[in-house]
Amino acid sequence: MTAIPKNTPNTAGDLGSARQVIETEIEGLKALSDTLDENFTRAVETIHQMKQNGRGRLIVAGIGKSGHIAKKIVATLASTGTPSHFVHPGEASHGDLGMVTEHDAVLMISNSGENAELSDLIAYTRRFEIPLIAITSNKDSTLATHSDIPLIMPKMPEACPNGMAPTTSTTMTLALGDAIAVVLLERMGLTKEQFGVWHPGGKLGQKLLKVSDIMTGFNDLPLVCESTTMDQVILVMTEKNLGCALVSTDQNGLIGIITDGDLKRHMSAELFSKTASEIMSKDPKTISQDALAVEAMNAMTKTPGKYITSLAAVDETGQLTGMIRLQDCIQKGVA
Repeated sequence: MTAIPKNTPNTAGDLGSARQVIETEIEGLKALSDTLDENFTRAVETIHQMKQNGRGRLIVAGIGKSGHIAKKIVATLASTGTPSHFVHPGEASHGDLGMVTEHDAVLMISNSGENAELSDLIAYTRRFEIPLIAITSNKDSTLATHSDIPLIMPKMPEACPNGMAPTTSTTMTLALGDAIAVVLLERMGLTKEQFGVWHPGGKLGQKLLKVSDIMTGFNDLPLVCESTTMDQVILVMTEKNLGCALVSTDQNGLIGIITDGDLKRHMSAELFSKTASEIMSKDPKTISQDALAVEAMNAMTKTPGKYITSLAAVDETGQLTGMIRLQDCIQKGVA
């Protein structure tokens, strides 16, 4: 058998180790799922009731790796409608306890449940009767026995070959935090639009833009009536520079659209003397101003055999309120 040179990566061994880590953590997640009990429901109900009073926040605390996981859980909770803050237990002893109020609930994370830094925050919650939820794998620990609601994780092997580095335990903790956040989200019936309020930037924010957020407003539309002659229609189209003219009634009802394509199809010496009603395409496609911009983009680009570059926007009564263009969607990063 040929020996592997010292500086040659053992690719097969690396992949095998990586897969073993993932399988170990998967087993931990399966065990966590199987051991969820009524205390999980109690924890969710406690946080939900805290939110209902309109003044409370969920304070999440942890030390070391648990602290890093706690910060991620806070970010997930906050982005899904549960006001949350991270408090470092060590800093809590030096003034940050003032961040925790009687209206809050505390979620404290410690795999062992015996970190000395947790003691002051535990005592504070007991003194002021602040609900304390614990995530730990030690049901007999100080944290578990002094909490109102202990969420006990199963004791599973860490993926580290030495059984020392927090791996499986932190993955389970993170998954448990995600489970709490999503169940709370479902309880409050969070919509995509509400979710977008907390994600106004980046790709997610772009996908959750509404038609009304990026459309050309009513006052800037190239509007003409049925009897407008085409020489005037072309002047309006040129002035507004949106690539079309919308034919509407006096009550802001939309009855037709004239595009550059329509002009080309009717090009003749008599074009200027014809009226908008003779040239327009009737019953143009519309979209609700409250629809997501990505829905408008799909309507313009994914209709079989029909590729269009603009949609008229209407309100709930069907009245014309604006126009959204494919160009607008692309500029805003909607895809």
